[in-house]
Amino acid sequence: MDIWDKLYNEALSVQNARVVSPFIEAGGVAAAIESESGKIYVGVCIDTCSSLGMCAERAAIASMLTHGESRIRRVVAVMSNGKVGSPCGACREFMMQLDKNSSNIEILLDTDSKSTVTLGALCPDWWGRSRFE
Repeated sequence: MDIWDKLYNEALSVQNARVVSPFIEAGGVAAAIESESGKIYVGVCIDTCSSLGMCAERAAIASMLTHGESRIRRVVAVMSNGKVGSPCGACREFMMQLDKNSSNIEILLDTDSKSTVTLGALCPDWWGRSRFE
């Protein structure tokens, strides 16, 4: 099993769409990230009626940060239909701010072809790059 399959399966293992309360739904989207150390962190989306929720990618990153890491190698986000998708703008921005090399983070775009894109390709001419210099 390659790393992309492993990340996909790890995300799928926590994906569990459910209603938490009359205000919150969770688990429709799940994500797995591989840190620079090779550890895998997972998270699910938390959708609220007041926009205070969190995407699955940021939930996984929060777990990674909680465990003392801050550098990401790879990201997989599994949508409710089982397909993978690229991170939203807020997640892209959050990841770019984590590390000076975040533009090298690989994101899986298709499970069959294993096609990927780098975060840098999704965030060309990122506004904050000079702060890392």
